[in-house]
Amino acid sequence: MDFNEAIQAMAKDARESARFLRVAKRAEKDAALAFMAERILAKKEEIIKINAKDVTLAREKGLNPAMIDRLTLDEKTIKSMIDGLHEVAALPDPVGEVTGMWKRPNGLQVGQVRVPLGVIGFIYESRPNVTVDAAALCLKSGNAVLLKGGSEAMHSNLILNEIISEALKNANLPEKSIQVIPYKEHEAVGILLGMDEYVDIIIPRGGEGLISFVVENSRIPVLKHFKGVCHVYVDEFADLEMARKICLNAKVQRPGVCNAMETMLVHKNVASSFLPPMIEEFIRAGVEIRACENTLRLIPNLIRAKDSDWPAEYLDLILAVKIVDDMNEAIDHIERYGSNHTETIVTNDYKKSQEFLERVDASVVLVNASTRFNDGFELGLGAEIGINTSKLHAYGPMGLKELTTTKFIVYGSGQVRT
Repeated sequence: MDFNEAIQAMAKDARESARFLRVAKRAEKDAALAFMAERILAKKEEIIKINAKDVTLAREKGLNPAMIDRLTLDEKTIKSMIDGLHEVAALPDPVGEVTGMWKRPNGLQVGQVRVPLGVIGFIYESRPNVTVDAAALCLKSGNAVLLKGGSEAMHSNLILNEIISEALKNANLPEKSIQVIPYKEHEAVGILLGMDEYVDIIIPRGGEGLISFVVENSRIPVLKHFKGVCHVYVDEFADLEMARKICLNAKVQRPGVCNAMETMLVHKNVASSFLPPMIEEFIRAGVEIRACENTLRLIPNLIRAKDSDWPAEYLDLILAVKIVDDMNEAIDHIERYGSNHTETIVTNDYKKSQEFLERVDASVVLVNASTRFNDGFELGLGAEIGINTSKLHAYGPMGLKELTTTKFIVYGSGQVRT
């Protein structure tokens, strides 16, 4: 059997498994999640050792530091995986939730109830921890999933897949509900994208190149975000010490992820007091600054920003900085260059904060908090399978509810249409 036939067989198995999973009881699903957490903890050292093989190979291939960071599993990452499993298990089961019920004049009782999407094709780069996040969310929401991770994480994903299969079997759930596609060939992605007979939706998670390829080649509906061009706007009424902490965290804490700040916008009335010490702190942290003309007048020894810097997703210790006249200019800049991902305002003016929340179009808009909080775990979803910026059918981090849809249910008493 070649890998084309093998992937098709996996998709058929997923479709068959989805029939059983959509009616699985919460206790069964939660038991599988608890067992996954237990086995990951028990095999922690083995997982880290196997992951080190992937990291070594990735370094030899010259992968950039951001990719290496996302690929690495350590004690902290594994703890986060285990915590995520427990948190997803503790969340309410969305499947079967009645979201509304009403009575028609003819006596029909009409309602809507949450149901799984079916079979999900999940395509992602690096991040083997996402294998567990995706498995947990899909299982709890009653979806079967085909996981196509990047070749750079193959060893890590396969050991995690062993644990997941063991957990499904232990809970008497179909083992083929969650499957890692074990092929490194790039063609495997194309094969998955063509299996609209078996797969209901594709969710890609990775760089802009991967997302573009999936969108251009998929015969299956796609939920996606192309990139995260995230801004922090420091308003004239900001607490500048708060702004300093937020901006530093948003850029430096983990620069290689999609919710890291890429452009900092600063109101002109606080620029002279805020920017010099802030930029000095960024430089100490290894951040390269790309500055607008007005910023250069304050701090001349910075790199002049080009037009290409404003829409850039650096995923690195590089930051574009722009001084703006007011909040209107900040919002106009975000509207022009943002990617509908994550936007923050730092201000003590309540009216301005509410206006920013209302006017800015992004999957998550924050007041006085780091952009790094656009994350399913941080927002209480247990985990996320991705952040959707395309608005259909969900907007923002995709947790359990976002992995379901609704169907209509109707109770009658013999009504016929006239």
